[in-house]
Amino acid sequence: MADSTGRELTSGRALTASLLVADWMRKNATGEMLGILLPSSVGGALANTGAILGGKVPVNLNFTAGAAAMASAIEQCNITTVVTSKVFLQKAKLTGPEGAVYLEDILASIGSRQRFAALFKARCWPARTLLRHYGGGKAAPDSLATVIFSSGSTGEPKGVMLSHYNIISNIEAMAQVFSVDASDRVVGVLPFFHSFGFTVTIWFPMLAGCGVVYHPNPMEAAEVGNLTAKYRGTFLLSTPTFCGTYIRKCEKTDFASLRFVLVGAEPLRQSTATAFEDKFGVTLLEGYGCTEMAPVLTVNTPGFAKGKEIQIGKKRGTVGLPLPGIIVQPVHPETFAPLGANVEGLLLAKGPNRMMGYLGRPEQTAMAIRDGWYVTGDMGSVDDHGFVRITGRVSRFSKIGGEMVPHMLVEQEILGLTSDYACVVTGIPDEHKGERLVVLYTNPDVTPSELWRRLCNTELPRLWIPKRDDIHQVDALPLLGTGKLDLREVANRVVAIRKRLAVAVSATERPQ
Repeated sequence: MADSTGRELTSGRALTASLLVADWMRKNATGEMLGILLPSSVGGALANTGAILGGKVPVNLNFTAGAAAMASAIEQCNITTVVTSKVFLQKAKLTGPEGAVYLEDILASIGSRQRFAALFKARCWPARTLLRHYGGGKAAPDSLATVIFSSGSTGEPKGVMLSHYNIISNIEAMAQVFSVDASDRVVGVLPFFHSFGFTVTIWFPMLAGCGVVYHPNPMEAAEVGNLTAKYRGTFLLSTPTFCGTYIRKCEKTDFASLRFVLVGAEPLRQSTATAFEDKFGVTLLEGYGCTEMAPVLTVNTPGFAKGKEIQIGKKRGTVGLPLPGIIVQPVHPETFAPLGANVEGLLLAKGPNRMMGYLGRPEQTAMAIRDGWYVTGDMGSVDDHGFVRITGRVSRFSKIGGEMVPHMLVEQEILGLTSDYACVVTGIPDEHKGERLVVLYTNPDVTPSELWRRLCNTELPRLWIPKRDDIHQVDALPLLGTGKLDLREVANRVVAIRKRLAVAVSATERPQ
């Protein structure tokens, strides 16, 4: 493993460092769960591997969610020790939480005798002996491996409990469809508090037997490009938004070594996919997952061809095929009756990667897991060949005049009218029709009046077209640290915009 600070570790040195961290944690860290407040880096990865070997449950804290959200996670998990770094806190302008211990102090406290002992165990002890000696070997497959807090884009974050079995099964399924070996390098730019970052950039390289290189900020395109080129990265996990930045700011040679680029978290626009492939010669493979499924559910793949044997692995407009061992089933959103091919419904998922449940929330767990199926909350369909198509979130519909209006379909139309500049549609209460749509978009060259006029000339039903006064031009849309839209902050901004407009209207109506 390596990172953009210049740290480089072979597998042997990484094991030695993990054992040193594990020994420290066994002696000094109290409680079952251990908080980790570190970016995507060698140090962050070693804190996680050391925690597992030390018999702890690592909980990576979302430092982009704010102090209150971090404090809530710490309280919910009864965390008494948080491993962080003075350098990181200073760069991120964060204050260390109560119970914080610093990597710099941990390393300074480790003497030469301890270092030699860890080196000897890493080099000379058989794997069975290491497993017996360290807490990681005593964990059963169904025991808790980590708690990952959901992004909170639509509500309060919940702690998703994942077992060792959940995570390993997802990795083994990924390894079946993306064949990697010791020459491959995963480019890890997603945060470890994100389920993709945790499973696919920490543990996938170790279990699949490839290398990994880390950079803490996926939006720093030049650094990501340089890192990928330097270490000849072959497997990049990202989001369409981040890939759009790479198209603009990275050179073709930066990504010359990439074999796979898997994107998720938001819909992939065809213009982004085409531009990325035209510039870098690599196809963006859209996937679909959720924290509750540890996280990967479906992926598009390059496919397989050998002589006359052809297996189609990708289909435009879909999020791919379910991974081996996973089933995705659309059902009627109210009756939960199974639906056939090409019929839109509420998507349920089942597989060995399904979560244990939500931490301390049995009622919400019972609502999310129905007869063994995880209720994704997403609407979509499965076609005749098994490819899954996502059409929207149940929560991202507005009931207008008795009709369910999908926000995503309106957003897709707006994207085509604004040269694919970012946009979002949300709903607000309306005393006459129940709800009405509000649009925030970022194209500086299209006025709200012009966008409304263009929407009126589309084939969208009139009921789906927002009022002219509900279309607002903004500089940028709020994002979570994972790259997803922060829908709660979108709602807050809509409220703020409406208040500001109401004040302005009131001022103009005031008698002079």
